[in-house]
Amino acid sequence: MSGGCVHIDGEFVELDDAKISIFDTGFLHSDVVYDVTTSWQGYIFKLDEHLERFAASCAGFRLTNPYSNDETARLLAECVRRAGLDDASFIHMHVTRGLYPVGSRDPRLCENQFACYVVPYVWLWGEEKSKAGVNLHLASTERISSKAVDARYKNFHWADLIQSQYEAYEAGRDDSVLCGPDGNLAEGPGYNIWVVKDGVCATPDANCLLGMSRKSAIELCEMEGIPCELRVIHPDELRNADEAFATSSAGGILPVTAIDDRPLGNGAPGILTSRLVNAYWRKREEGWCGTRIDHLLAA
Repeated sequence: MSGGCVHIDGEFVELDDAKISIFDTGFLHSDVVYDVTTSWQGYIFKLDEHLERFAASCAGFRLTNPYSNDETARLLAECVRRAGLDDASFIHMHVTRGLYPVGSRDPRLCENQFACYVVPYVWLWGEEKSKAGVNLHLASTERISSKAVDARYKNFHWADLIQSQYEAYEAGRDDSVLCGPDGNLAEGPGYNIWVVKDGVCATPDANCLLGMSRKSAIELCEMEGIPCELRVIHPDELRNADEAFATSSAGGILPVTAIDDRPLGNGAPGILTSRLVNAYWRKREEGWCGTRIDHLLAA
C-alpha cells in the first residue's frame, strides 16, 4: 500500500478508504483513547510498554480493546509490512466507544471499536525545526485538570491544547506549553516539556501524560550521568532555563531554543539537550528497546 496502511473494521485498507461513522461517540464526544509508537530500522520502539499503557488508558476510560496485546502487536506489524515502512514509520492505535444502540445513550451498551494505522515517520514540528529548535509560547489557556480528564490516559480531549496552539500561532510562535489549574507547568499539545538549569534536567510530575519519550529521556539521563528530577515546575523556571527540550514519539528529544520570543542560552540547542538527542538516536539505530517486526510477523 502506498503512503501507509490502516486496519479498521477487521480489514486492511488504504488511507483514503478508512472511515468511521459520524455517529461513533469517538467522533461525537471525543470518547476515545489512543497510543502512538514508531518503527526505526526494523524495530518497533518500546512496543510492550506502549501496549501496556494503551491497555491502562482503555481501562481508565472504561473501554475494551477487542484484541489482545499479542493480536494488537501483530496487527501493527502487519500494517508496517503492508505500508513498506519498517525503516521509519509512525504507528497509531485507538479504541472508540462506538455507536449508541438505537433509542439509547447508555455508553455501557456501545460496542467498542479498534483501529490502527501506519504512515511515514512524523516529526512534531517538521524535521528541520524539530532538530534546530523551536520558539514556544507559554499559553494563558489552562490545561484541563487531571481530576476531570486524567492526563495519564492518552485521549482525544484536545480542546484546551488546540486553543493554546491558536494563541501561539497568533503570536508568531511555533507551539504552546500549558500550565495546570495550580499554575505550574503541565505539558504541550502532544509532548512533555523539560527544563535544564545548572546541569539538572527536570520535567513536571503531575497533570501531564506519562509519556514514553519522557520515560526514555529519564532513562537516558541515568545512562549519561545527568541529574534528572520529576517535580512541580513553575513557568518562570522555563522562562529562565539554561536550555529546554520537549519529548514526543514524533521526534524523540526535541530542542526548545526560545520561550515567548526570548532565546534560551545562546538561542541554539543546549549542550545537555544535544547530548540527549545524540544518545537517543544512536541507541535507536542500535535497536534499543525495540521489538523486531519480522519476529512479530513470524509469530
